[in-house]
Amino acid sequence: MVKINKQAAICFAACLLLLVLKKGLSQDDSELAKINRELDNPLAKRWSLVFQENLGINQGELVDGSIISNTLFFQPALPIPFGRNMVFTARPVFPLVTQPDFAADPAGGKKVTGFGDIQMAAIFGPGNATGWVWGAGATFVFPTASSSSLGQGKYQAGPTAMLFHLGEKWNKGVFVQHWWSYAGDDTRQEVNITDIQYILRRNFGAASLGMGPTIRVDWNKTWDEGVTIPIGLGYTRTIKMGKIPYKIRFEPQYSIVRPGSYGTVWNFRLQIAPVIKSPFLN
Repeated sequence: MVKINKQAAICFAACLLLLVLKKGLSQDDSELAKINRELDNPLAKRWSLVFQENLGINQGELVDGSIISNTLFFQPALPIPFGRNMVFTARPVFPLVTQPDFAADPAGGKKVTGFGDIQMAAIFGPGNATGWVWGAGATFVFPTASSSSLGQGKYQAGPTAMLFHLGEKWNKGVFVQHWWSYAGDDTRQEVNITDIQYILRRNFGAASLGMGPTIRVDWNKTWDEGVTIPIGLGYTRTIKMGKIPYKIRFEPQYSIVRPGSYGTVWNFRLQIAPVIKSPFLN
């Protein structure tokens, strides 16, 4: 079953990339190349609506064989410029999650689907389209999950910071978030988690090749159970359909370090982000 799902995901992504290449070659690449570079920056001044599908293949001592999980994110990015070239953005992430319900079946045989906890990072910094870009602010998690198996049951808050360099050929940078729990369900475990997204992409006009996975460290657990380090290699292309640019990305990721009890081995990420008009830009 896992093999079929995995092959279907790869075939679907390959067909999508062929379509993207065919469409993209007929477009004016100069403006699309600029959009492709800028949207790697969380403080980009352009507005976009990010839809991100994550198909995970998970293994570990708690389950027999491999377990498929799925998370669909919706993340509107609607930055607001202020002052001299400064930008403020609050980036909520709304997740729809399917994963094992270990409370109902400790072996992971039963799954549950529903809404997960909403995240939101509030960041400010310079809105540079090229060169060095920094940002700082606060990040939050709200216990909005529709099932206890899909969330942590805690209100969480902490600092966030980013540092990027956006170049003609390379985009690179890090985006760090940390959460501590401060309220919520008293029966649930306290939260002390760090996410570190690292980005390295080589630009080829309106396309790019590289990776942007997220390292996770759960400080309440040991190294063997609390650390996930993925690597990846993905293809991105920005195209225009009608008058609307779309940034499309497919990126398989493999976790070289993951929890022994249960963790993600492979993650197949598909992202589609239409770019919409910002009232603050000409």
